Parts: sequence; structure tokens; C-alpha cells
Amino acid sequence: MSDTPDVPSRLNTGVAHNARVWNYWIGGKDNYEVDQQVGEHVAGMFPIIRAIARADRDFLGRAVRYLAAERGVRQFLDIGTGLPTVDNTHEIAQRIAPDARIVYVDNDPIVLAHARTLLTSTREGVTDYIDADVHDPAAILERATRTLDFTKPVAVMMLGILNFVLDYDKARDIVRQVLAAVPSGSFLVLTHPTFDDALGGAGQIPAMKFWNENATPPITARSGTDIAAFFDGLELLEPGLVSCSQWHADSDSPGAVPQFGAVAVKP
Repeated sequence: MSDTPDVPSRLNTGVAHNARVWNYWIGGKDNYEVDQQVGEHVAGMFPIIRAIARADRDFLGRAVRYLAAERGVRQFLDIGTGLPTVDNTHEIAQRIAPDARIVYVDNDPIVLAHARTLLTSTREGVTDYIDADVHDPAAILERATRTLDFTKPVAVMMLGILNFVLDYDKARDIVRQVLAAVPSGSFLVLTHPTFDDALGGAGQIPAMKFWNENATPPITARSGTDIAAFFDGLELLEPGLVSCSQWHADSDSPGAVPQFGAVAVKP
């Protein structure tokens, strides 16, 4: 493991935390009573939140399978991985390509405590975990080079993480810094909540206000136009920026949810 700070000293079980509440919404067991209480309250205000959580997780699976099987990607940098559950990035990628190399990044101490689950790997591949904050992309990139070869394409995964970077210019700069470090042929895989009415996102606003008053870290939604700008300079793959539930979706997939998702390649 790349980093092993003191987990107990950083773990606050008295305040709901996104990684644990998200785990609760998708049916996991790695959460506390405070996470369940806040999660239930948010779900009462915005009932589609559980569908959003599941759709985001399903998008991850489809995107990783597509990149590993159809695009030959063998390196994944998963920033803001959250708590491990069924079919994590390394499990999906290494099922297709046993030599795939995956680096997970998160700064939640409970995710760190579960990192041994993340660190399972095939004999041919590598899985590693970095304890770092998305606000410090330079540190992430420096540590990731210990496992990943940045002269070869990397799939940068940013699923539901930039919504915790409240300053929009800072969020865009983080994407630019990370993508500048990887070569042509690399990919950006991104999801982000939206308040756009076209996807039924207006209900996110009061729910996020409650969240920001009762949980951590603070969160924001953005317009589709602002989310699209994260892909400036990249080539969006079909079908472009859409509800994450509809990206390469099966015919029996659920309807649109107010969470945009897309995959783009660096020219």
C-alpha cells in the first residue's frame, strides 16, 4: 500500500460522510447509524438518489469493460474510488485483461481501512491505493507514477468526485493538470450530478443544501454546460455527455437520472 496513515485518529463516526452514505444507498454495510439517518433523510427529500447511486455504479462497470475490451486500456487511475463493493475497477479490468494496472485514490479514512479489499490483484497485474485528496493533483500524479507508466495510455476515472470541488475553476484546473500528465490515447471517464431540469435535477438543490448542513464533505451540482467543459480539448466518445444511466445502456436499463456521464479520449 502506498500510504498508511493513522486511520482511527481520522475516522469521525459522529458526522455522516459521503463514502459511507453512498455505500448505504447502494445496499452496502460499511456505514454507521448517522450515515443511515442522513441517507434516509436525503432519500426522503430526493427519492431518486438511490437510483442515481446505482446508475453511477453501473456506468463504472460499462465504462471499464468498454475501455479494457474495446480500447485495449491496461492502466486505470481511479480518483475518488469510494468504498469497495462488488465489481470494483480492478476486478472488472483484470477479468478482461489480467495484466491491467489500477491505482485507487481516496482521502476517506474508512476507505483506507478497507484498502486491503481493493488491493487484491491478479498475478500478472497490479493494484495499489493512494491516500490523497483530489484537491492536490500533483501529489496524486507523483505517487501514481510508482505504479503506472505515464508514457502509455491511462484511463482517468473521476466518478462523482468533482462535485466535491466547490470552486468551478479549481475543478477544471484539476482535470487539466491530470490530463496533461497522461499521453495521447488516454481517457477521461467522468460522472457529475446536475440540477438541469431536462434530467429532473432541480430536486438536488434542497437535498444538497441539507447535506451541506449535516454531512461532509460539502457538495455541489452543476449545469450540463459546465460539466461538458471538463472535456475541453478531448474527443467525446459516442453517445457523448448523457445521463450516466444511458451511456452504452442495455435496452432494459432504467430511465435518465440527473447525473451526467461521459468518456472522452485525449487526442
